[in-house]
Amino acid sequence: MKSLQDYTTVIRPDDNGTYVAYIPAISGCHAWGKTPDEARLELNYVFEMIQEEYTEKGLVMPDDIELVIANAS
Repeated sequence: MKSLQDYTTVIRPDDNGTYVAYIPAISGCHAWGKTPDEARLELNYVFEMIQEEYTEKGLVMPDDIELVIANAS
């Protein structure tokens, strides 16, 4: 069974002064928090719920994806 550590996690500031954390490889796996650490903690709960849903449906969690991060010039 895969764990959260098997996935690339992105944490970035959101427009309203909070932070959003998400796993690009898993649709719908995202969470918000007032700090980066709070967003990461909330993401753990969301990941666990999604993993339970996949298990109940007999699905396999998706593989991680490779991200390319670039700044627009």
